[in-house]
Amino acid sequence: MKPYSCWLVLILFLGSCVPKPDPATAKQEILATEKAFEKRVADSGMAEAFAYYAAEDAVINRGRDSLIFGKAGILNYYAMNAKPGVSLSWTPDFVGLSGDFSMGYTYGRYVYSRYDSTGKKTEHQGIFHTVWKKQQEGWRYVWD
Repeated sequence: MKPYSCWLVLILFLGSCVPKPDPATAKQEILATEKAFEKRVADSGMAEAFAYYAAEDAVINRGRDSLIFGKAGILNYYAMNAKPGVSLSWTPDFVGLSGDFSMGYTYGRYVYSRYDSTGKKTEHQGIFHTVWKKQQEGWRYVWD
């Protein structure tokens, strides 16, 4: 056998040892990240949670003409707009993945609730769409 043939066999063998991504596992990871994100909102507040789960280059859309850029911008936006008595919950109805499982997206319904100074609760319901990107520290959103 020629020396380059040995290298070719070794490369093919090692390439076949690399674990193949599993779509079901990737979807479960994203769903688990969504639940951890929601819990962090409840435990630590929206500013801390939205900044924590944001990728460095994340963008959020908050209003007709309002895009907020980057982790620091997102933290600042939520810190400046913090209101007492607020809660946010959501449920993903769907998880989709890119072909190489490095990105995903979710959509579903959310409920934003707030108690005013008199104790009256107001509630806003809507639909969310989040784009996730797999990073070293786990799934982080790049668009929300």
